Amino acid sequence: MIIAVDFDGTIVKHRYPEIGEEIPFATQTLKMLIQERHQLILWTVREGELLEDAIEWCKKRGVEFYAINKDFPEEDVNKNIHFSRKLKADLWIDDRNLGGLPDWGTIYRMIHENKTWADILQEELEAPKPQRRKNKWWPF
Repeated sequence: MIIAVDFDGTIVKHRYPEIGEEIPFATQTLKMLIQERHQLILWTVREGELLEDAIEWCKKRGVEFYAINKDFPEEDVNKNIHFSRKLKADLWIDDRNLGGLPDWGTIYRMIHENKTWADILQEELEAPKPQRRKNKWWPF
């Protein structure tokens, strides 16, 4: 599967133009997706040195993307050939999603188990609730 991933607000907390701290489990999840042979594209508004900083930040944590801000590594947007700016991704992971960004554990479950956000929510609603033990006020 081809998965486009945003950087600021998705992999790291929003601190643009600085790089914020990592959102818990973001890079671990991305590395698992890469191991499962998904092609990850870094799709970010960052350009120039700010983009290079984000790429290096990811590399230091073991996340190397298939492509960056384009459909495939060999794509050269500087040539006179017309390229669409719209990526051809199967899935987008972005904090600007309708409903916001789920936690990375949920994101992984959705991709790995091929489930929708609605499937996950329905499972949580149907899950049996643990019985609470009633505390007695007497100690015996």
